[in-house]
Amino acid sequence: MKRLIPICALCTVLAGPAVAEDEGPKSLMEQGAELFFEGLRQEMEPALEDLLGLADQFGPAMQSFIEQMGPALAELAGEIQDWSAYEAPEILPNGDIIIRKKPPQAPDEQPELPESAPEGETEI
Repeated sequence: MKRLIPICALCTVLAGPAVAEDEGPKSLMEQGAELFFEGLRQEMEPALEDLLGLADQFGPAMQSFIEQMGPALAELAGEIQDWSAYEAPEILPNGDIIIRKKPPQAPDEQPELPESAPEGETEI
């Protein structure tokens, strides 16, 4: 920590002249980029405000859901070792959710090696 303070002070002193050099007129590209990002910020501002409002509205509900369901989901994740062995969840008309296990593949369904290539070698 003691070394960090002198390094920050040195960077601040050395950055002063570099900032003074940049005070010249801006190029058209710089002006265009500034205008573009300013317009983008103005267009996105209402959407970001709505998003913050949703976060304020749903934040407490999500927190209580995580507090209640977190331990149960952690226990479930500990029991299931291979998620790829299950089908996608299915919602039944009565509201039940089922997750079926994929059928195991038979050994004869595996791809066979060509007869011309000895085992362990690849024909090019």
